[in-house]
Formats: sequence, structure tokens, C-alpha cells
Amino acid sequence: MPETLSLPTLSESAFLRYFNFSALYFAEGLAQGMLFVGIPAWMAMQGKSPSEIGQFAVACSVPWTFKFIVAPLMDRYTYLPMGRKRPWVLLGHLGLMLSIIAFAFVPDPLNNLNLFFAAAFMVSSFGAIQDAAGDAMAVDMVPADQQARANGYMQGSRMIGSSLALVLCSWILNKYSFEASMLTLFFLVATITIVPLVIREQKGEKILPFTAGKASETSKKLQIFNWSVILKALFNVFRLKNSLLVVILLFITQGAYNFFETLLPIFAVKITGWTNVLYSQVFATADLVGGVVGMLVGGYLIEKFGKKLMINIYFLLIVSLVLALKFAGDYWQNTNMLYGFIITYRLLNAFAKIGVFAIAMQCCSKNISASQFTIFMTMGAMGSIAGAFLVGPIKENFDWNTTFIFFEGFIGLAWLVLQFINIEKHMAEIKAIEHENIQNLEYIKKREASVVLG
Repeated sequence: MPETLSLPTLSESAFLRYFNFSALYFAEGLAQGMLFVGIPAWMAMQGKSPSEIGQFAVACSVPWTFKFIVAPLMDRYTYLPMGRKRPWVLLGHLGLMLSIIAFAFVPDPLNNLNLFFAAAFMVSSFGAIQDAAGDAMAVDMVPADQQARANGYMQGSRMIGSSLALVLCSWILNKYSFEASMLTLFFLVATITIVPLVIREQKGEKILPFTAGKASETSKKLQIFNWSVILKALFNVFRLKNSLLVVILLFITQGAYNFFETLLPIFAVKITGWTNVLYSQVFATADLVGGVVGMLVGGYLIEKFGKKLMINIYFLLIVSLVLALKFAGDYWQNTNMLYGFIITYRLLNAFAKIGVFAIAMQCCSKNISASQFTIFMTMGAMGSIAGAFLVGPIKENFDWNTTFIFFEGFIGLAWLVLQFINIEKHMAEIKAIEHENIQNLEYIKKREASVVLG
């Protein structure tokens, strides 16, 4: 493709950065919406047992806890003429599309559960690869002063993608067939794949391996091809106090959110008398509202007023909202009240996540962006598992009011951790580590050159 006809690159255009990462997260949300909400709800409607639905959920969840294995490979191996992380993004999308096709053609899926679970595991695995690669590319390409707004677009797009998949693919699933639903999902993901296919990271890079272009000097400087340097950089980064605080913040917040969001459908069904179908529809609506508003103003507010200040406000509003629910016991069976609560909660939840993820992104070193950010997100996923695990012991031993207090306590603990994070100090320490990485690489190159000459 001649240079004069090519699109601007991610490094050249803020609009394309926002558009590109919104598209990647939209595709991620499409798959997640069906895997984690739509298909489990369909299985329940078809009479599958909670144990079988739980096994499906495990098959979809496990790949996301092992992203940290793939992430160092992304930092170490790539095809620089096509960019540092773009080859991995395209690989994730290709695998996601092929695995969705395989998933669609599982014969009689509800009576062939082992194959059904294995196919779901593959779809989720490539979804996790696509997610890790997209996150790493965002760390590399989005400047610090645009990360909050980018996260707003990214998280909002994921929620909108999830809502679209829940509405469209679930309708096709019930009206026609599982195969038709998954092929629709494939078509949606394939359409979005056009975006990373045509938008390059740096000027002069190849669109595809067989097209014209070459590796950029910027990518060459950032890329580390030595395992010892990568591992040492990771060790040095996670020795920093603020890295550990970000890990704790992600673990607590994601655990708290999953704890509460696992409770919500139980509360809606047992207390308000909702059906699973109604809850899915309300949740999809709430995600759509939260996604759109998050895209429009969530990142902007954090960018304008600061990450820590806005997260403090969102934490306070979440605690206040749940406190209001706690004292509104006489209205718990009011469908409109619960509908409004869920939409408001998901909106505040989206805003708070945008801020926390923006902090995590800013605290990453570009040299090891895939590994570091993925470890952050993996710890968040581990927190989610812990939060879900706590639902049973807490709810079985306490009433609803006390259970809500536990959630408020988790958010309060997250607020306390946030106060000790010093982003400016951390960024100065990261720059020192990146400078050390460059020196280590230069030393290794000189040593290897002397061995060859010798």
C-alpha cells in the first residue's frame, strides 16, 4: 500500500487511538456478554443444573487467570515491521474468530457438554489473548494525559458490546438456534477486526507481512529481546511500593464488585421476585447506559479533575448508594426502585473502574507493558474469584443488611489503599528503571558483539 494512501497511525492521531481501542474493547465485550451472561442464562432456561452452568463458567473464566503466562511472550517476541503489539492483537482476533466458528458447530451442545465446555474454553482463551494484547498496545500508544479518557472509551465500549451481544445474539439464540447465534457473533467480531487490520502503530510499518514497510525506530528502542532483561525489569517494577499498592487496589476493588454483582441477581430473584430473563435485560440496559455515559463523560471527568479525586468521589457515591438500599428495606420489592438502583450502581461502577484502570495503565513501564499490565489485571481477576467465593459464607451467616455492610467495608478498604498511592513518584521510578533497561541491553549487545569478533 503506498504511503500516500495509508491511514494515519496510532502514534499520530489521538482520534484513531480512541477509535482503535474502543473497537478492540467492543469486540471483547461481544464475546464476554455471551460467554458470561447470555449462554449461562440460556442453559438455565433449558433446564441445565447449577453444577453444569458452574462448570461452563469455570471453563470460560480459567483462561483469564493465565494471561500472565502469555503476556511475557508478547513482550519478548513480536514482528516489529508490523508493530510491537499489533501482530498479537491480530493473532488474538484471528483465533477468536476461528474458535467462535468451531463453537458454533458443536453438535447438540447441551447434550454434548464436554465438547461444549472445551470449545468455550478455546473462545475464552483467544479472548484473553486479544485482551492482553490490546491492553499492552494501549499502554504503549496512549500518552499519560489521554489514558483516563481512553479508558472511558474502552470500558464503555466493552459494556456496549456486551449489551449488544446479550440483546441480539440471545434473541437469535432463542428464536433460531445456537449455531445461528454464534455465527452472528462471529460476523460482529470479524467486522470489528477490520480496525486493527488497517490501523498501524507507527508510521512506515507494514499493514500485513507481505506489504511494504519496516520496523520503526521507536519500536526498536522499546523492544526487549532478552529474557534476563525482561525478568529483571519485572522484578524491579514490582519491588516498587506503588506497584504493590496498585495490585492491592485492583484485588480489593474487583473482589468487591464481583462480590456485590454475584449477590444482585440473588437479591433480585429472591426478594423482588424477578426472573432470570428480566434480570439479564435490566443488566444489559444498565451496562448500555453505563457504557455510553462512561464513554461520554467518565474519562473526561477523571482527566479534568484527577484520577484520585474522582475515584474518591465515586467510592463515596457507591457506598452512599448501597447504604440507601440498606435503609430502603420497605421498598425492596418495588421493581422500579431496584431497576433504578442497578442502573445507577453500574454507572458509578463503570466510572470507578475507568479511574482505577487508568491508574494501573499509567503505572506501567512501556518496556514490559504486556507483562506488567496483565499481572495487574490478573490480580484483579483473582480478587474477583475471592469476592465470588465470599458470597456463600457471608450470605449464609448474615442477613442482607449485614451483607451490604461487608461490601461497603471492602470499598472503604480500597479507598484507604488509594490514599497511599503516589503516581508522580512511581512514574519517576519507572523512568529510572527504563533507563537501566536500555543500559543493560546496550551492555548485552556489546558483549555479544565482542564474542562474535573474538
